Amino acid sequence: MAPLSRIPGFTSTGSKRPAALFGADPPADLPRHMVRSAGCTVWDERGREYLDLVMALGAVALGYGHPEVTAAVAVAAADGAVGPLPPVLEEEIAERIARLAPWVERVRFLKSGAEAMAAAVRIARAHTGRERVLGCGYHGWLDWCQGGDLAVPAATRALYAELPFNDVERTRAMIRAAGSQLAAVAIEPVVVDPPHPEWLAAVRQESERAGAVFIVDEVKTVGRLALGGGCERYGIRPDLVVMGKAIANGFPLALVGGRAEVMIAATRTWISSTLATEFVSLAAARATLDVLERERVPAYLWRVGGALYAGFERFAAAHRDLIAGVGGVAPMCFLKLMDEDTSAAVARECARRGLVFKRGAYNFVSLAHDATAVCRALDVLEEVLDYLARSR
Repeated sequence: MAPLSRIPGFTSTGSKRPAALFGADPPADLPRHMVRSAGCTVWDERGREYLDLVMALGAVALGYGHPEVTAAVAVAAADGAVGPLPPVLEEEIAERIARLAPWVERVRFLKSGAEAMAAAVRIARAHTGRERVLGCGYHGWLDWCQGGDLAVPAATRALYAELPFNDVERTRAMIRAAGSQLAAVAIEPVVVDPPHPEWLAAVRQESERAGAVFIVDEVKTVGRLALGGGCERYGIRPDLVVMGKAIANGFPLALVGGRAEVMIAATRTWISSTLATEFVSLAAARATLDVLERERVPAYLWRVGGALYAGFERFAAAHRDLIAGVGGVAPMCFLKLMDEDTSAAVARECARRGLVFKRGAYNFVSLAHDATAVCRALDVLEEVLDYLARSR
């Protein structure tokens, strides 16, 4: 009998559940808990080693345990980690972000992407005096964007609706229909596929026409598609932007920032967190930003991720019965596997061969993934796909 778990749902991070990783009722030989990570490698509780393509759900762009980040964190922890006054680092990192992304004129720090997105919507509502929000993509687990969750009050669910990604006409119609009730339009710059320029233009134009705040959720994409994320890569100029995950290489830090005239609304509503300004994550962010800039990490991720993406395309062409296509972009891509049973089988067989592979959106490369790591991952996938094809 398995030992009692005191954590409902197996783990506190939903995407790390065995069922999420490997499908329903995964066999006991698959990894369930980990004890260590380094570079692009993780070790499970039995001491087995895995090449990782999940990279903490995209939170790590430099590789696990990057020495410069680790050293900065050790100093910050020794300096006391937290205190009664805001640290000097808070202003320093805000200035650094504004330099890297000039459309971010003012900044507030928080701990998670979900929290920062909720703050962005709160700021938009304070700025506009309106309540309704249209979103596109995944923006976290908090009430404002969980329109299909019956645990969220009906009145809250009614204030949110999903925009169709890359559908210009329906997007225009939905924003115009919300009209003067619309506080914000929030999008991810990549939702399974890259954005069409016409769609981005329509979202920007229609948001401005409606007087709504245009928010770009860069939690996954900042420091990955470019230093300034999807906004830099695709020429988007939002009113507000949310950044998280890779900006502190896995340490808990996120931010909401944007135009000064919109961000001033943060002082007219209550957005605060005890640990928003602890030293450790801010120190991790400073070291991470140093490496991202010096090593030109986004360009590297496009190169090494391009090799992975090309391999995925080759597999999609060779296994049309298993794979419907390839999604995402080079630094964050995935196989569109044909069905749930196929995706579960691929993830399970990869794990048995020493590869942690995301069976949906997205697999992430990092600075720690070199050509050898990508070749190894592709070799494992090819072996798995050939095995599954023969088994049919």
